[in-house]
Amino acid sequence: MLLRQKKPMKNTLAYSVGMAFLLPVFSWAGSIQSVTGSVQGGGEVVRIVLDEPLSQAPTGFAVQSPARIALDFLSTTNGLPQSLVELNQGNLNTANVVEASGRTRVVLNLKSATNYRTELDGNAVLVYLDPVKTASAVAPISTPVQVTPAPAPVASPKSIRDVDFRRTSDGAGRLVVALGSAGASADVRNEGKGLVVELSRSSLPDALMRRLDVVDFGTPVQLISSSQKGDKVRLKVDLKGEWEHSAYQSDDQFVLEVREKKIDPTKLTQGPGFSGERLSLNFQNIEVRALLQVIADFTNFNIVTSDTVGGALTLRLKDVPWDQALNIIMEAKGLGMKKNGNVLWIAPREEIDERTKKDLEAARSIEQLETLRTQGFQINYAKAEELVKKFTESQNTGGTAGTNTNNTRFLSERGSAIAEERTNQLFITDTPTKLEEITELLKKLDVPVRQVLIEARIVEARDTFGRALGVKFGGGYNRPGRGSIGPSFNGGSSAQKQSGQWIKNDDTGAYEYRPGWANNNNVNSGSINSNQGNNSLDRGWETNQSSTISNNPFINLPAAALSSGAAAASIGLSVFNSSMTRFLSLELSAMESEGVGKIVSSPRLMTADKSEAEIKQGTQIPYKSSSGAGASAIPKVEFKDAVLRLKVIPQITPDGDIIMDLEVHKDSVGARTDDGPAIDTKSIRTQVLVENGGTVVIGGIFEMEEINQTNKVPVLGDIPVMGNLFKNKTRETEKREMLVFITPRMVTDAIANR
Repeated sequence: MLLRQKKPMKNTLAYSVGMAFLLPVFSWAGSIQSVTGSVQGGGEVVRIVLDEPLSQAPTGFAVQSPARIALDFLSTTNGLPQSLVELNQGNLNTANVVEASGRTRVVLNLKSATNYRTELDGNAVLVYLDPVKTASAVAPISTPVQVTPAPAPVASPKSIRDVDFRRTSDGAGRLVVALGSAGASADVRNEGKGLVVELSRSSLPDALMRRLDVVDFGTPVQLISSSQKGDKVRLKVDLKGEWEHSAYQSDDQFVLEVREKKIDPTKLTQGPGFSGERLSLNFQNIEVRALLQVIADFTNFNIVTSDTVGGALTLRLKDVPWDQALNIIMEAKGLGMKKNGNVLWIAPREEIDERTKKDLEAARSIEQLETLRTQGFQINYAKAEELVKKFTESQNTGGTAGTNTNNTRFLSERGSAIAEERTNQLFITDTPTKLEEITELLKKLDVPVRQVLIEARIVEARDTFGRALGVKFGGGYNRPGRGSIGPSFNGGSSAQKQSGQWIKNDDTGAYEYRPGWANNNNVNSGSINSNQGNNSLDRGWETNQSSTISNNPFINLPAAALSSGAAAASIGLSVFNSSMTRFLSLELSAMESEGVGKIVSSPRLMTADKSEAEIKQGTQIPYKSSSGAGASAIPKVEFKDAVLRLKVIPQITPDGDIIMDLEVHKDSVGARTDDGPAIDTKSIRTQVLVENGGTVVIGGIFEMEEINQTNKVPVLGDIPVMGNLFKNKTRETEKREMLVFITPRMVTDAIANR
């Protein structure tokens, strides 16, 4: 007979030959739940809370440079979500919690080296640090001066210097990350079949944003992917097979080790949900009641066994949690268990089910007979009418085919609820037990809803450029008594000054050209009709008592007007001979237009979490319509919106980010039509996830219009160089771009109450 356990058994039992007793392998004290720091009496106190009390204080040691204190907790696991804990309390900086080889080490990173002592306090371990003497502590006391502390600067993300992978001598894969600063914290968690490491307050250079294929190293690590997510660096580690990992951070270096899990073929695999102290059992034909007594002595639990429990059992269990061993025993003998505090009642399942059924029926009978009470509740944030609907809402509890049994969701069958709208109070009549449940439920329902401020910026930019070039080219020829070509003469006022004039010679009866004056003669191209003199017909001229001269060019291709409406500038040149009978005129016109414009619209609104909100501003355009048909049609005027509108439904995630269902419209009045003005519409509808206070571009529209036009005289306009005198050119370019920016911010209570 062999017995090895944590403490001597209370009752000595005799068993048959070949019976071996329980063999505990590890004495698991529990896991570390939290690490916090505070200041007491000028010194710092670190409180390390476990889920179970320790039998003795942890061992440890101190390091002078760098200043650290290390405490080892044997047979303890790390129950914290991450290995680095930010303390920032007096002399305390951070704490690292690392689990490896059946123990957990807590390393306190200090600003200055000091002495310490530990003390047990229930489930917690208190670490007292001696005060650090500084020069300011012994300086003479002077007149106190009130100094307003400057706001702490926001630490910018530090760039990671290197990401490396190595293979250790025992075949483990080691990921080594050179951090940008010691203030960067690492969070390691399981994701799928691999691990994810998130390094806060860090940035990843482009050279390190890569995928490392490390299959050839022969470790459980297959692939390492690096990426940037906000102010965090994300390292995804793909693994294969069965593995276990450990991670620790030392100043500005983070190390993750992953090794293959070694499985003992003789060891029973621990089932899910079992975390009791491990033991080994080896029995031949032992009474079940005696076996339960052994487990009771080992666990210090009080076990009550029903009289109907009996029979014998042979089993061999090695290194399994005691709660898993108890579950195996009860499954083998068809037993059930009810737990009340530290008392376990073990009986056949049928007996436990029957007892549970009777207890429920008794409780239901008491509820039917229990006296009803009415209690009023003052609702502060929610609406009492909506809460009444939730409390009295019916739910289907099933039943036979074709029948439904409906019960209220929260109240009992005899309960009722009413809402008083004027004072926003809720009055519930029900049993005292239900009223207590409703009280606890209202504490969770009647809470203020977080507010979100959404700001949108709609930026419309416009860039235009235009260039036009044209020419007018003309000339004239005239000799007295021989017709002329070139200018045409139209009627005008007497004695109007022109570039030239025709005056009748009274002696000869012929017309002579004299520059600088216009008489009352009217000269037109085509013929000369005179009532005096000897000229009956001369091609190209016609005279009467009133005449002026105007110049019609041979080539009339001036610079075309641009879409901006700007007029072209021109320069003219005329060449005459000495007798003024021949002349040439040349007029060049050119224009270049360039413009840049920007329109910024910034609608903003505030709304509650998961509540729809809308804001709009603009113009309503009237248009005519009719109802009916034919003679019975009734004309009427309707309106169409041309507005700037922002519609949003925000949702705050547990991580503090904001999911938004967005709808943005930017309408404006367009071209005029016979039926009324058209409406130019730009709209976006999307769903986006944005971090609190971050800005994202949810969409944009880019338009570019380019026009190149040439008007020319056929054949002449194609002549090199000289062809430019017989054509005009127009070039226009217009760029339009619209971008929509969204910035959500969670509003704190202090800001909301202002």
